[in-house]
Amino acid sequence: MFSPKSRFETIHGMEIHFTEWGDPQNPTVVCWHGLTRNGRDFDILARHLAREYHILCPDTIGRGSSQWSTSPEKEYCFENYCNLAMGLLDHLGKKQVRWVGTSMGGAIGIRIAGTPIHQNRITHLLLNDIGAGASDNAVQNIEGIKRIISYVGNPPQFNTFTELKNYFKTIYATFGLTNEDEWNDFTRYSCRRRDEGGISPDYDPKIALQFQHTEDLNLWNHWEAIQSKILLIRGEISDVLPLDVAAKMEQKPNCQMVTIPNLGHAPALNTEEQISIIESFLRK
Repeated sequence: MFSPKSRFETIHGMEIHFTEWGDPQNPTVVCWHGLTRNGRDFDILARHLAREYHILCPDTIGRGSSQWSTSPEKEYCFENYCNLAMGLLDHLGKKQVRWVGTSMGGAIGIRIAGTPIHQNRITHLLLNDIGAGASDNAVQNIEGIKRIISYVGNPPQFNTFTELKNYFKTIYATFGLTNEDEWNDFTRYSCRRRDEGGISPDYDPKIALQFQHTEDLNLWNHWEAIQSKILLIRGEISDVLPLDVAAKMEQKPNCQMVTIPNLGHAPALNTEEQISIIESFLRK
């Protein structure tokens, strides 16, 4: 049984926390989480992959155990996240990696793999329910974005762990967590006690300022430049990755797409079927 090692490194003046799985001598897989989440979302996947790979699961600044920004309006954006990611990989001596990115983590991967000076850093790019930009019919994107904005900037506070878990079950219902143990871990690794005694999601509410960086929402130029092998995973009922965007992305010769039935934004990558798909792709 593989267990994670918790590590902290200072990158470009920011303390970054990440969990590390497996043998550092093996090929490295970076697993990067979604907007309000953290690296522990990948525990089930990482435990499986650690038999074959070295796994790094960072917490983006403002989330989990990583440092919160003192300049959130400037630092909560893809450009800074990418610089920190590359700085972490350089610090750890990782010249090439495979990348598994859920939602925001996938968008960070698109930006890195589609930037000329970094093009050779990511050999395999797995995108979990995230597109390279808006739909041609922009109305399709509105509901998912409105849903996310509605809770990001004002995380609720509850009296008990159970109340917070039930809240997570509501807003993350389409992730596909399969049992109560998974929901308990999901909540335990993403909650914090407030000074007044309540319990709330563990992220800086100011991460919502990222939505001011409208350039972060259009990554088509980066997408066209990507040379990595690409696997696009889409939840069948996703309200964040419209079908026409996914179809447009699938036209890229080095991209293949897999649809996960009955799930939305974003599949938890926690079932045997999903893990098998990922393992097959990473071995190519």
